[in-house]
Amino acid sequence: MGFKRTLILTVAAVALISGGTTSAANAHDREGTPSVRELASFAASGCQGGCGSGSTVGPDRALYVTNGKAGTVLRIDPMTGATTTFASGLPLPAIGIGGAIDVAFIGDTAYVLVTVVGPFFGQPDLVDGIYRVENDGSTTPIADIGAWAILHPPASAFAITTGVQYAMQPFRGGFLVTDGHHNRVLRVTLDGTVSEFLAFGDIVPTGLALRGNKIYMSEAGPVPHLPQDGKVVTFNAKSPHSREVASGASLLVDVEFDRSHDLYALSQGFWDLPPDPANAGKPASPNTGTLEKVNEDGSFTTIVGGLDRPTSLEFIGKTAFVVTLTGKVMRIDNVSGDGADNAD
Repeated sequence: MGFKRTLILTVAAVALISGGTTSAANAHDREGTPSVRELASFAASGCQGGCGSGSTVGPDRALYVTNGKAGTVLRIDPMTGATTTFASGLPLPAIGIGGAIDVAFIGDTAYVLVTVVGPFFGQPDLVDGIYRVENDGSTTPIADIGAWAILHPPASAFAITTGVQYAMQPFRGGFLVTDGHHNRVLRVTLDGTVSEFLAFGDIVPTGLALRGNKIYMSEAGPVPHLPQDGKVVTFNAKSPHSREVASGASLLVDVEFDRSHDLYALSQGFWDLPPDPANAGKPASPNTGTLEKVNEDGSFTTIVGGLDRPTSLEFIGKTAFVVTLTGKVMRIDNVSGDGADNAD
């Protein structure tokens, strides 16, 4: 079963990969070598083994990262790594995963996706859905995705009636939200209306990115998360089905465009546990995550390897920022090989 964000939150690392990928050394023979360094760590801020998840670039060009274990959103300076608390008091996960899972802006207002909380988990006063961040850093629920999901179960098999949401993407004045457990993408408006945008089989949808009227989505694939099941697909508001863009990297958890409109995917790691549903959501091997570039022929080129259980990817210019499950933000310069520092 694709026990989604569980999968992602606790999830592990990525394959140093398999068919269709090229080594990082070969990827930059002519372009220069990407450099990776730790920009910030918030493991001491209530992380305790698994808190980093979603991220976004704010209107001020700073990074905003969720810490589900602490119920916070952090603002991180992309140059210095200076970290401050931007929002707090968000619901804490009921079973050790979930809570604040992603963050996004519409204009100057931030919104936070919260999952694996609420009545299904014995928390009757909590909302499983989207929260708006107020000027004082407090948060207000605006959409109860969990309640809607209970009334509108998916066609695919599931164990958690409220689903396990993973990522949110601003879309036409509201949001698209992936649910990796219910295997669908939802549309959520700012007045709290929830509807099904597109449903899938057991593919475990994860990250989202937009370019023009096209929506791009990463798929982690079901247990045992084979590399051939790690895919990037695309669709739009009028398409009843998705179209494959690339495949061949295991446990894809995010997808993003850089400034030059090159498309990248984040692979979380090689999953080598027995393919038992009881193991769904358990982490893969540490330090096997990779940043992959999507090629026109549908393959991937490995840009950077050895990432420790990455969960989210952002670009500021041509500099990549990767959030990890262990509460770190890694800065990767020279991703596009121009040698420029584009994060300022």
